[in-house]
Amino acid sequence: NMRTCPPPSSEADVRLPDRRTAEAADISSRPVSGAPAPPVPVKVPPNAPLTGREEISAASAVLRSGSLTSASHEGGGQVRMFESEAASYTGARLAVAVNSGTAALQAALLALGIGRGDEVLVPSFTFAATANAVVSVGARPVFVDILGGSYTMDPAEVEERMTPRTKAVVPVHLYGGVARMEEIAEAAKRRGAHVIEDAAQALGSTLDGRHAGTFGAVGCFSLYPAKVITSGGEGGFAVTDRPRLRDRMRMARNHGMLRGGDVRMPGLNLRMPEMAAAIGRAQLAKLPRFLRARRRNAGALSELLKGMDVRLPSPRSGEDVNWYLYTVSAGGRRRDALARKLNAAGIGAAAYYSVPVHRMPLYDTASRRPARPLTETLRAAREVLSLPVHPGVTADDLRKTARIVGSVVGRRR
Repeated sequence: NMRTCPPPSSEADVRLPDRRTAEAADISSRPVSGAPAPPVPVKVPPNAPLTGREEISAASAVLRSGSLTSASHEGGGQVRMFESEAASYTGARLAVAVNSGTAALQAALLALGIGRGDEVLVPSFTFAATANAVVSVGARPVFVDILGGSYTMDPAEVEERMTPRTKAVVPVHLYGGVARMEEIAEAAKRRGAHVIEDAAQALGSTLDGRHAGTFGAVGCFSLYPAKVITSGGEGGFAVTDRPRLRDRMRMARNHGMLRGGDVRMPGLNLRMPEMAAAIGRAQLAKLPRFLRARRRNAGALSELLKGMDVRLPSPRSGEDVNWYLYTVSAGGRRRDALARKLNAAGIGAAAYYSVPVHRMPLYDTASRRPARPLTETLRAAREVLSLPVHPGVTADDLRKTARIVGSVVGRRR
């Protein structure tokens, strides 16, 4: 039962799944080389939403209730329950539900008063939403390099790139790996800058038992269908321990209003609908099971790839990643050949991210270009390839993936 997977450079409609065969092609990567590739049949997509009777029942109940959304400051009943459950899961005091991970970043930036004339440090090796959110509030993104191997923000770069105009640092927990939060937070504190964690890919990841997204002032999560759980289409949420920030993010998601007609701060319509919250609650209950499957598949794939001439992901001590993406590294030409061979065999391998954000047309300008080359960012863009390990991946899929990898890269000498 093969489906067509759009090339990762094109935005695809994401449909709810027909059990494990349904796909959600993540739109945040690009073809690994050359012109955009035509659609290829994919049996095993890079990631896929897994929904069932519980989500259908939750959505139906909202439709029957007739209460589809709420413009109240606190949100609708399903939204409030989702927020309570999301906060409890992550160990945060408070949560604010919004309609995307990008919206969570926007709400956090607005709540912290970041805007025109301010600088915000962001990695370039990530999806464009991180920098786009900064631009959307009038601030300037300043791109910093990453650490080789972990693909997360380099704390030394944070220290070097901060100026009196730096108002926030936004580390991204890429692929589900947790950034070096202690060092980043210390550097930001010395300069009086806020830390906003982009944890869009890291729901369920922990470091020494502490959830990604709970180290800084605000943590921002995505519920897009290709993430570890979904709210049925688009969705996201932010967590914080600060009641005042929670209240300001609530205003930011509702046109800056506390009550109807009393706009007090810049804001947008970032509200999460009731149906999305209900589906999100059903998915959140399944998240521990989903993560166990991802961790089991990632461990099995690491065993199968052991000794092959690729760099395997290697979490550091105390780090328990959610395996949103299992990402290996191979030399550029080998990476491209490997991706083509895996895709031709129905394995949805993809390069996240072969075009760094600072090389995209909006940001590749004199005023926004980094002052010096982002060496590790450029290296990663040439070499990374993500392999499927989501709960729908079978043992046979993993063995097939490993055989193809071995046939292209060989064994390490």
